[in-house]
Amino acid sequence: MLLIEDEIREILDEISTKKRRNYSEMLRQLGLHIGQDQLLCRLWKEDGVTQIQLSERLSCEPPTVANMVKALENYGLIYRERDKLDARVNRVYLTPKGQDLKEPIEKVWRKQQDKLLDGMSTEELLILKKLLNKMAENLS
Repeated sequence: MLLIEDEIREILDEISTKKRRNYSEMLRQLGLHIGQDQLLCRLWKEDGVTQIQLSERLSCEPPTVANMVKALENYGLIYRERDKLDARVNRVYLTPKGQDLKEPIEKVWRKQQDKLLDGMSTEELLILKKLLNKMAENLS
């Protein structure tokens, strides 16, 4: 017999797997991989940051960000430029093509969110939010 804690873990694992698969397929239709949307989002909020700043803001290892930057640069979505004050530093900027992906990516996020939360009442959403915040706090 499974303990309730085990059942919850299994449900969370199942949600995570299904969500990632579904999300990955939707991003692939835009020519992107999971994580690249987050890097673009960061640049929509703060264009011209350094790769180190991107690593910090995305909570990713620098080599992971370097690989994403290289791929997105190859796709023509971003470009790197030397800092005018410190030539040792490269800043990362969106191209117009990268800017144009904002709305389609936000649609993917909304579609994923709507699918995940479909049929839940406001009260249930408030309880879910409280419980998820507690779980996130427990992991900190």
